[in-house]
Amino acid sequence: MDSESLIIQESIRSLLSATANAALYTMGHPQVARLAESAFKGISAALGISRQISLTVIEDELIINGEPPSFSLFMNRFAEVLKSRGVGHVKFIEGLEREEITTLIAALASQEMGRAALTSSEHIRFGQVELSEGSGGGYAASPDGDGAQGPIPLQDMPAEELARFTEIYRALKKKQKMKVTGIVEIVSGFITAFRQEGESRLVMATMRSDEEYTFTHSANVCILNLAQAMSLGIEGQMLHDIGIAAMLHDIGKLFIPEEILIKKDKLTPQEFKLLEEHPVRGARHLLEVPGVPRLAVVTAYEHHMKYDFSGYPAAPEGGRLNLCSQITMISDFFDAMRTRRPYRAPVDLRTIVGQIMDRSGSDFHPLLARNFLNILKRMVDARRSS
Repeated sequence: MDSESLIIQESIRSLLSATANAALYTMGHPQVARLAESAFKGISAALGISRQISLTVIEDELIINGEPPSFSLFMNRFAEVLKSRGVGHVKFIEGLEREEITTLIAALASQEMGRAALTSSEHIRFGQVELSEGSGGGYAASPDGDGAQGPIPLQDMPAEELARFTEIYRALKKKQKMKVTGIVEIVSGFITAFRQEGESRLVMATMRSDEEYTFTHSANVCILNLAQAMSLGIEGQMLHDIGIAAMLHDIGKLFIPEEILIKKDKLTPQEFKLLEEHPVRGARHLLEVPGVPRLAVVTAYEHHMKYDFSGYPAAPEGGRLNLCSQITMISDFFDAMRTRRPYRAPVDLRTIVGQIMDRSGSDFHPLLARNFLNILKRMVDARRSS
């Protein structure tokens, strides 16, 4: 566990203890003041490491800056408290003031008694992660089969970014040293486009040739990952790392014979076994590349494991999947299905949605799958209205 995560966990512990004491006694009790000061100092110290802290509730777990912490009764309790108030994520922002922590403790304590609303302040923001099922499980393809022609016709990836990414991959194929800088610039460009154009105007690349599939697929997975992460309240460096991890999730396929990757017929058991090696090969390669985020290594290794660990490679006993790996599984599946490949035609949108729903709880985290379908629904609705 890194120092920032440890500081945050200790701060949450102080915050909860202060809330319990305030509910039992009063806000003016010395114990409340001491614990509030401890929480404030801890969160401020963590904000000195990274300019913001994102806490996201996924089921009954509290995710810190996109990473699940080690098991803690205090963290689980805080997740329960937030969930019971309808709060999906909390963001602490650099510049936090002592009075904001006091106000938060008072609100939480009063909720214990009177269920007062939590209100955002300048440096503490509350939000909801929209995971409501709605009718038909949260998303339904249109009756007329909208999307049956394959990819949603959104804007093409800028030629300059495609060329840069192509150059990086071709250098790797030639066993040349990989430079992470180009990947970082591409991800930063996508994030900027998100903020300028919004979710409904995703800058999604459509496949133009078999040769470009690896490049455009990685870009699409990156954009879909960013959409999921931002909907969960993830920002800052963690958001960039999630994008980089998506761009590099299939890097191991560069070490698999191309004839296997583009084979039109069913793979033999030996060929499939070789294909299954790409997560391990990719993670091993990324470990040796300076500047690659640890998250990218983990995601390359885990992105085919599946939510129920029925995928590959085999998960260690008692293992837990990283949040980025789990959102990448969904993005990867969606883009692979909607794209034409040498061995099959693109799958229509209605069928893809149905398959994601059917695989929810087995291949995919059920709440993350539902969240993804909500994002997709908003995109389709926005396109129709425009």
